[in-house]
Amino acid sequence: MSGISYFKNARNFEANNTTFNLNTYVSDGDALQYLHKHSATSAMHDSEERYPPPLCHEGTREVVISRIEGWYGYEIPPEKKIMWVHAPAGYGKTAVAGTVSKKMESRTDLDFNPVGATFFFWRTSPERNSPARFIITLAYQFTHIHPRARSSHRSSGEALIVEPFQSLGELDDMPHRLVIIDGLDECINSDQQSRVEKQYAEDQERVQVRVLDLILALHSHQLPLCFLILSRPEPWIKRYIESRSFQPITETLDLYEVGDHMKDVEKFVRDELGRIAEGLDPQPGDDKEWPGEDTVGVFLGRTGGHMLYAATVIRHIDDPYDDPRQRLQEILDGEFNSTQDLTHSTPFSSLHELYRQILRSCPQANRATMVRVLEEILAAGHLYLFYSGDVPAALNILDRLSGRPPGRGIKVLRPLHAVICLSGNNDEISGDSPLFYHSSFAEFLKDQSQLLPDTTINVQKGLSRVLAGCLKAMSAITMDVQVCEEHVRFSLRCWPNLCWRWKPMADPDASSHLKVLLATDLTACFVQTMMDRGTPDALFLCFHGLHHPTQNLIIRNMWPSLLTRLANDVLSHVRSSVDACFKHVLNPEYFAKHRKTSFILSFQLLIYITEISENCAVPASDNVVQALRGLLEKEEELFEQLEKNVKVGVSGRSLLAVTHIFKLARQIV
Repeated sequence: MSGISYFKNARNFEANNTTFNLNTYVSDGDALQYLHKHSATSAMHDSEERYPPPLCHEGTREVVISRIEGWYGYEIPPEKKIMWVHAPAGYGKTAVAGTVSKKMESRTDLDFNPVGATFFFWRTSPERNSPARFIITLAYQFTHIHPRARSSHRSSGEALIVEPFQSLGELDDMPHRLVIIDGLDECINSDQQSRVEKQYAEDQERVQVRVLDLILALHSHQLPLCFLILSRPEPWIKRYIESRSFQPITETLDLYEVGDHMKDVEKFVRDELGRIAEGLDPQPGDDKEWPGEDTVGVFLGRTGGHMLYAATVIRHIDDPYDDPRQRLQEILDGEFNSTQDLTHSTPFSSLHELYRQILRSCPQANRATMVRVLEEILAAGHLYLFYSGDVPAALNILDRLSGRPPGRGIKVLRPLHAVICLSGNNDEISGDSPLFYHSSFAEFLKDQSQLLPDTTINVQKGLSRVLAGCLKAMSAITMDVQVCEEHVRFSLRCWPNLCWRWKPMADPDASSHLKVLLATDLTACFVQTMMDRGTPDALFLCFHGLHHPTQNLIIRNMWPSLLTRLANDVLSHVRSSVDACFKHVLNPEYFAKHRKTSFILSFQLLIYITEISENCAVPASDNVVQALRGLLEKEEELFEQLEKNVKVGVSGRSLLAVTHIFKLARQIV
């Protein structure tokens, strides 16, 4: 259905700290386009980024899917309009969500689409880990439910959804649509400040509860919506859903306890081994068809009903460069050593032993390099910025930064293809790196008690190497340099984040890193970064606490230490470089030449103004104020457009700070 009238005459609406200001009434199409621009379309079930979406293996998870369909009821709405499906890592929650969505959307016996909206959270995606994006994306998808709905005129995320529905009048006659929310525990990002200032555990709990609050608020308005929430059973999620607010309106389904896991895994294992067997040449003297019932029985016993274990083994043995029969036998012959089970789920002991066996499969001569590459993957958390399905290109960035020959990184990781996606874009990938199939492998690597003596991972060592490579790449940047190479662009984007997570007290190379940074033309680096569309966080990390040394995100982890003097010098260098950067880009000639990217400058200027106003009173002699004044004197029209752009979507103290800065710039000295 068309959503043309859904946001008719939309104006000044807001969603969870993210405000969208339409300064004049706009046409339906423009409003819809504006909403689409700010939604996370990649989080939808049928998005290109998620293609092909992970689905349950045919013939598995049938009991769970039947329970969900029975609860939803299609034309008869459920008594409890919220269902929470939870399970430990690796039990296929995302596949269940995708299968439910696909199955419901394919119904041809209904005169409506049962699925009203979907949102698949993903920890490492800035679009898909944000509650602000979540509400906007739901609102955008609801525009296609009914063509007669009008827009919200109130500035809250709740109203952005509620008022268009209420404008339809009688809602009882509308079919109840299902809203599928997968991976709530992957929602970690509230706003820029909380991402970098709060402890991760505190931040993720707060933002996930915020999403639950929103769902509860939408439910309270008696909208024709049901909510299917899938997540790990994190304590705060479980506690909140079992509270007085949620418990009477929520059906709970434990994916771990529902259905016959062994039967599902057996179906998957037999189908996949059969597929692999079809491509094998018969072995001389072998009178039995592979794999044989004995082998299948041992394999199933090892899985413990854990689909992630089975899927990992299948990926490991399905190697065109080796014999799957031998690979499987090596796994089954391997000695099982149960270690401390961090997840309180017995199959993880088996899974961790499988991970160790896969690491052992790496040739001894390559293990040292393999360890270094794994350390760097875990350290370079922003590698997803350059991932885009091209894994060799992403790993080549790390090769360049660490001084390895191009292609060396991916070569040493090939034996790990069962746990690391080495080609293509696969939405099964999640966790601390965009290259790992499952977050449990990253957690396993970080737990040194789980690893073999010659495969111990030290993420800080990897971080130090990547940081050193970034600083070296940046040291060659000048105002005249055109940044084209991907490892240099990566360096410009990610060095502040690396500094923030770096622990210099434990790094013998800390002083040399800081000295290289002091010798770098940061003004040129900031100018290059500011004009790059994808780098707002890089400058934000530099701006924050710029006038309060102990709060500055780049250097605060160096206090107090023998590095205090160097840290002070770095702070002064960053501060003066920021001022020089704004002076350069606000130069009338430069600004006029780059007016097409002025919206990027507007965003960065807003962040900077907000930060410096938080920490001190800004004088008329401030360098940025002076630069703005110079722009006003020579290009008044550009000055006024910049002021307008900076103020779009700003309210409260930020608006006061921006107004003050531009007022100072207008004063005649």
